[in-house]
Amino acid sequence: MTPLTLTADTTAKARRTAWVPTLVLILGALYCLIPIAWVVVAATKDRSELFSTFTFAPGSGFLQNLSDLTAYRDGIFWRWMANSAFYAGLGALLSAAVSAAGGYALGRYSFRGREAIFKMILAGVLVPSIVLAVPQYLLLSKLGMADSYWSMLLPSILSPYGVYLVRIYAAASVPAELMEAARMDGASEWRIFSRIAVPMMMPGLITVFLFQFVGIWNNFLLPFVMLADDEKFPITLGLYTLLAQGASQPALYTLVITGCLLAIVPLIGLFLVIQRFWSLDLMSGSVKA
Repeated sequence: MTPLTLTADTTAKARRTAWVPTLVLILGALYCLIPIAWVVVAATKDRSELFSTFTFAPGSGFLQNLSDLTAYRDGIFWRWMANSAFYAGLGALLSAAVSAAGGYALGRYSFRGREAIFKMILAGVLVPSIVLAVPQYLLLSKLGMADSYWSMLLPSILSPYGVYLVRIYAAASVPAELMEAARMDGASEWRIFSRIAVPMMMPGLITVFLFQFVGIWNNFLLPFVMLADDEKFPITLGLYTLLAQGASQPALYTLVITGCLLAIVPLIGLFLVIQRFWSLDLMSGSVKA
């Protein structure tokens, strides 16, 4: 058998097996998108259509569902949405700032105990949030902060994964030579961090912000443990209360489904907006390099 024949056989075999990863990706995409498609279609159905029509047949009641959801308890749904935006937006911003400072210090400075601190942070990444919920509640309750906005913000500020990610990113993207040149020019450490390091770490910080925003927005356990006043509920806990009431009032199911559809719209919009700046930051970083 000639080398040319071997090459042809190898190419043909590669073509025959190339559809396998494509098929796996298609199945994964369907697994993720079918529930979203169901929510989109179900939100268009009124109370009579929800359980009597074909699953993916569009309905005619979306505007009425939206009106009923807005009118429910004087528009408390939009209060829940505003609470989620406040918790997720401010919490993710503070978390990105803390991760930037901590990750930069661990990645670009040498000091005694640095590796021990970093290993403790790595251990924090492995701890499930459900394990920390009750201790966090007991601690904040002792401080008189339970059932308050602080009880939602404070546990969200420190992200072990965010610090770990920024530490890796800072070590790779902030050259030590550039820091030394800035020090020789008389720049303070704060100026080096804020004017040089932060812009260079911006793609990593945007990643931390996005992860934290999505995590806080979708968080259910922490508000379930911390909050008692439904005026402070985020959208996840608010929709849960609606779903629980739906067992005795089936008419609320359409409100829950419509609320679920509206709850994912900000996440999609945020991802699309941040992805644009993300790409620009990566492109500018490659040009500067």
